[in-house]
Amino acid sequence: MAMLKTFLIFILAGTLLGTFVASLTAPSYIEWNNSTPLATQTMCNLPEVVRNVTSSLMHSQLLGAGIGAGVGLVAAIIFAVRARSRAKRPGATPPAATAT
Repeated sequence: MAMLKTFLIFILAGTLLGTFVASLTAPSYIEWNNSTPLATQTMCNLPEVVRNVTSSLMHSQLLGAGIGAGVGLVAAIIFAVRARSRAKRPGATPPAATAT
């Protein structure tokens, strides 16, 4: 049960961090991607542009959350493997069994 809790914490932390990073970086990319090539004035359908930009931002945040969750899962696996290998080391005494 403790291992599941550790995995969920790492995955959720990765998801939040990925969403945060995507929220910071995506608007500048979306602005660059939607700007006109030579900075000329163009006529556009504003509701469609707003819908496309909002959709792009939401997709970027979802992608960031997915990547963050994947990185969190990998970090949790590495953390669990290292914790298990430390616990099974021969000659290592558990912290509660040390003499004072």
